[in-house]
Amino acid sequence: MEKDIEENKLGFMPVGKLLATMSIPTIFSMLIQALYNIVDSIFVARYSETALTAVSLAFPLQNLMFSFAIGSSIGICSVISRRLGSKDITEANKSAETGYIIQLIFMIFFIVIGLFLSKPFSRIYTSDTELINMTSSYLSICLICSIGVFIGIYTEKTLQATGDTIHPMIIQASGAIFNIVADPILIFGYFGINPMGIKGAAYATVAGQIFSMILGLFFLKRNKYININILKAKFYKNNAADILKVGIPSIVMQGIGTIMTSLMNAILIVYNVLATTVFGVYFKLQSLVFMPVFGMNSGLMPILGFNYGSKNTIRIKKALKIAIISAFIFMLIGALVFILFPTPLLKLFNASEDMMSIGTIALRIIAPTFPLAAISIILGALFQAVGDGYLSMITSIVRQIFILIPSAWLLGKSFGLNAIWYSFLISEIFALTMSIIFYRVESKKNITYIEHI
Repeated sequence: MEKDIEENKLGFMPVGKLLATMSIPTIFSMLIQALYNIVDSIFVARYSETALTAVSLAFPLQNLMFSFAIGSSIGICSVISRRLGSKDITEANKSAETGYIIQLIFMIFFIVIGLFLSKPFSRIYTSDTELINMTSSYLSICLICSIGVFIGIYTEKTLQATGDTIHPMIIQASGAIFNIVADPILIFGYFGINPMGIKGAAYATVAGQIFSMILGLFFLKRNKYININILKAKFYKNNAADILKVGIPSIVMQGIGTIMTSLMNAILIVYNVLATTVFGVYFKLQSLVFMPVFGMNSGLMPILGFNYGSKNTIRIKKALKIAIISAFIFMLIGALVFILFPTPLLKLFNASEDMMSIGTIALRIIAPTFPLAAISIILGALFQAVGDGYLSMITSIVRQIFILIPSAWLLGKSFGLNAIWYSFLISEIFALTMSIIFYRVESKKNITYIEHI
């Protein structure tokens, strides 16, 4: 086993090749995931515009669930990769066991929310009975059946921590494809199945997630670096503390988006209910651009964590440089697509003339923020990899809550709906500035310290 750890590609493969090897499968799987999100909304839009609005209103709480699942799994990935980097296989396995139990605890929390709070949450935004029923039905199914989310993402991040990105790609892609195939069958009713509408979209979603989970557990059982039995998993306090040190800031950083989208929906709906639909559609579309960068981030973090554990600062700096340049270029291309072709993008969602008018302006104003976000996202991977995820958390809170929302409210009050979209540019400039400052601090505290050792 010691030999296996010493020969882990995270420590010896050329950095450029390693980053490509680690990132490309994850980027591919996340592109499929982003495509699924868009196709899912396209099918819902074909059912009715009200159903599409319901999915947009459900997004904040659904996103909160994913924030807990992904955020805690980032903590698990960070700790396991560092333990493997320092050749401590026993602690790596203990961290994997503890992480599994943490995911189960979070899952139970969201099942309770799904059972009792779906309808009260839906009433926050509207008094329209049909919209409330659609939103709460979709939410309750997704939250109550969340086992596929929590355990599926856990298996993906645990495998990534060991340098395995092929199996996580298969896990994500298979679940997304399963969902895409099931969507029209359950929403519109084919092969003798009664049409279920928005409930069908929710059932297709959870079915795909559970399918991914089953594959993930199968692949995790066969991983040569991690050896755990989930039926006998134990909870280790010290390992939990290490996981949550990175996981909680990651949860907050991801979950803050729930607060942001809820507040933004509340601001937008005052001007036009279709503005909230446009906002939801924007999130679906921008995932095609952001998901690949997040995929690169997922591939980068084990590289940084492993080499931080083995005190190899040269590989850390080289990996960061390559990742930042690659992410910036990709985001720049994505921004140009949004600016030049907003109409074809919105037509995918059966956009009415009013929705098209609002959406075209929104996409063109927000798109220039993409390249700026690329740098912040990649630097955030460094903070998480070395165990200082709270820096990413602070940046995210300031950007989304203290800058974006107040700016959106003030711009809307002063200049109307179209001006609200400029708040994204203002907040992203603040976030980039903070990320660069934090990087300089982190570089002196950790990376320079490693060089002296």
